[in-house]
Amino acid sequence: MPSLKDLKNRIASVKATQKITKAMKMVAAAKLRRAQEAAEAARPYSQRMGVVLANIAQAVGTDDSAPRLMTGTGKDDVHLLVVCTAERGLCGGFNSSISRFARDHARKLLAAGKTVKFFCVGKKGYDSLRREFGGMIVERVDLRDVKRVGFADADAIGRKVIGMFDRGEFDVCTLFYAEFKSVISQVPTALQLVPAAPPAAASETGATALYEYEPDASAILTDLIPRNISVQIFRALLENVAGEMGAKMSAMDNATRNAGEMINKLTLSYNRQRQAQITKELIEIISGAEAL
Repeated sequence: MPSLKDLKNRIASVKATQKITKAMKMVAAAKLRRAQEAAEAARPYSQRMGVVLANIAQAVGTDDSAPRLMTGTGKDDVHLLVVCTAERGLCGGFNSSISRFARDHARKLLAAGKTVKFFCVGKKGYDSLRREFGGMIVERVDLRDVKRVGFADADAIGRKVIGMFDRGEFDVCTLFYAEFKSVISQVPTALQLVPAAPPAAASETGATALYEYEPDASAILTDLIPRNISVQIFRALLENVAGEMGAKMSAMDNATRNAGEMINKLTLSYNRQRQAQITKELIEIISGAEAL
């Protein structure tokens, strides 16, 4: 049984931890609002970009002049998985859920005889995936020193992906991230970047109007598809930042409450043991007095 001094030190230690988790919760809550606004502001632009891309792709159809980023290589033997996670932990199962989603997808591809390569954006995803797929990680981007994610960061990642495609290093590229729903809900999501996902039906995208393009539609797609890749990666990074802050806020709130419960239990044990020790000392004093 721990001594009174041990219990007292343990209570002081848990109280110090509780102060830290409470402070981290407040910091995450302060950052969450701005991150959530940025993620929600990026959604209409990325969705509208998809509508425009679908409209132009419908005009081009299966034209031989369509860019390879839209038509692909004609094969799906080599898959590149771009896995976006956070740089830091202490955010519950946020990072592990994305990594698990990408890991399950990779296992299915490997079981089907496909070749899988990983492009890790974020330290936590890299640390999780390298245990099982260390030899398949071909690229890694570290954003730890970036205080606020900007489009330039996403564009640099998009250019690397396009460069790898131009060199023939993969046939299909899929982006993995967590879509922010609420503070307690971040949904792991997969989005195919290359070849560009087939356009949805006109009734779904709103692409019902007919347009004439100048220059021709193929030339526009040649510039639009690389931009769309960067836009989708930028949206994924913003969604991840909002999701990370929401998950961290929830995790630190739970940790603070758990620390409070632990303090109450330790305090109860401390008081009981102290009372037992006082009672024992009183009994010894009374017994000694009666012996005289």
